[in-house]
Amino acid sequence: MRYTNFGKSQISRLGFGVMRLPTVTEGGVTRIDEEESIRILRRAMELGVNYFDTAPYYCDKMSENVLGKAVKGRRGEVFISTKNPIETNSGDDYERRLETSLKKLDTDYIDFYHFWGISLETFINSIDIPDGPMARAKRLKEQGVIRHISFSFHDAPGNLSEIIKRADGALETVLCQYNLMDRSLEQDIAFAKEQGLDVAAMGPVGGGRLGQPSKAILDLLPGLSSSAEAALRFVFNNPNVDMALSGMGSIEMLEENAALASNIAPLTDAELKRVETMMEQNKNLAGLYCTGCKYCLPCPQNVNIPEVFTLMNYHRVYGITDYARGEYKQIGKVNWRNYQNAAACVDCGLCEPKCPQKIQIRKQLKQTHEVLGV
Repeated sequence: MRYTNFGKSQISRLGFGVMRLPTVTEGGVTRIDEEESIRILRRAMELGVNYFDTAPYYCDKMSENVLGKAVKGRRGEVFISTKNPIETNSGDDYERRLETSLKKLDTDYIDFYHFWGISLETFINSIDIPDGPMARAKRLKEQGVIRHISFSFHDAPGNLSEIIKRADGALETVLCQYNLMDRSLEQDIAFAKEQGLDVAAMGPVGGGRLGQPSKAILDLLPGLSSSAEAALRFVFNNPNVDMALSGMGSIEMLEENAALASNIAPLTDAELKRVETMMEQNKNLAGLYCTGCKYCLPCPQNVNIPEVFTLMNYHRVYGITDYARGEYKQIGKVNWRNYQNAAACVDCGLCEPKCPQKIQIRKQLKQTHEVLGV
């Protein structure tokens, strides 16, 4: 395993996202397979992975518990990242949520504690306020309960940099989406590094789902063994990305990603140029279906039409259907997809006259739900 300086410590370049643990179904009830999950997490440690990222609501709220059991007796060998959902702007509430995570993880400190999935608006109005979460985080860091103040981000490009500016040096690491198909935060990531923050990329292979066979991705880098290799090589090639955080739900997925992260080779200039060219061609193809101009918004039913069509393009253009379906299922369930899916369309037609592409939006929404809503 290769390591990098992250939070002033040596962290594995491949981090383990503890959000897709295996499940079992007994008597019609599906639950986390705790025994198998612990086996996978401990195997990750054997392979040299030492950064584990969890959150209070992952895996039916069991992720922190399972991770705590997996690292029992080896706490000093690993770095734990978890998150605070900022459900209120109260510093007291922030600390209570932290205490709950500490108990579930069976630890007395968190290495990297994130303001979870925040937007610029959340940072201004609910975090960086007198006696709010940021003030409390600084105090808890002084006490050693939090080792590093971090944040994860799902807002619009540009707002990540603005959050860093407003934080005035208080934030130390950032976790954000970055992969072959989503490069929208590249400039923000570069700015974060310039300001001294360490950067972790979430979804480098879509929690393993971008690792499924995809001709569109394999064509980018001919001769590679898998789509996962192409995806990881691309992410690791960015000098501003310190770690790739991947959700891994099986030993097989873990073994493949760990092997790739241990032996990853940088992209050659020719390979990088090929990626740039082909991704631009794919972007143009996706634009035939939707350019993301947002003229169709707002939708009276709160359907985020461009975002829904982006997920459909993952299926239609890239052939990453499982990934698209997984993200589609998150709509309305996580704060960065706080809108309705295509099924909420009532056929009012207000959107279609606004579309410069003259897309049959209502028809496309129905098709999207039929494909991704299964």
